Amino acid sequence: MLRWFCGHTRRDRVRNEVIRDRVGVAPIEEKLTQHRLIWFGHVQRRPPEAPVRSGVLERVDNVKRGRGRPKLMWDESVKRDLKDRNISKEIVLDRSAWRLAINVAEP
Repeated sequence: MLRWFCGHTRRDRVRNEVIRDRVGVAPIEEKLTQHRLIWFGHVQRRPPEAPVRSGVLERVDNVKRGRGRPKLMWDESVKRDLKDRNISKEIVLDRSAWRLAINVAEP
């Protein structure tokens, strides 16, 4: 969509980073991480008896899994995102501080 917006086609061989810089859009990976952390903050601020909190944070351990590398679980990806951004879980209760910490600035 951004490529079309700038008037380029794939045949023009313009890199995605160049197009995102021209339009002023953050990379999709950073936006996905931001939205995952927004949802994590929402879940953490809910009371412990809330269905969304019990459904997301409980892990079923007695499930037979297939061969190969284990699938990346949601809570593991959140832990990785928090570690990559050097954010502690304690500020999740302060919503304004949490939003400032996880916000991705548009270039």
